[in-house]
Amino acid sequence: MRRYVLVSYDISDQKRWRKVYKIVRGYGMHVQYSVFLCQLTDQDEAELKQLLLDVIHQSVDQVIFARLGTVQSNAAERNMSFIGRDFIPLDLRGFVF
Repeated sequence: MRRYVLVSYDISDQKRWRKVYKIVRGYGMHVQYSVFLCQLTDQDEAELKQLLLDVIHQSVDQVIFARLGTVQSNAAERNMSFIGRDFIPLDLRGFVF
């Protein structure tokens, strides 16, 4: 079962930040500077976490995984709200990551 996962990171080193960006980009849609919206299975999430663990410095960097609900239930549309400019591509069901 795929679920929407909001992945946000705070990486203190530019070189590691770029590596994290490239890794997470392979799993989701870039939403903001250090925020991605991903559709992940449990296996995808575990794989992504392991890849990131190999890059980040655990004492100074942080990656947050916020599960928003299943893709089938349109949970992202129900659980996310915005102020400012719209986040247009909420319908991600057609995307393959």
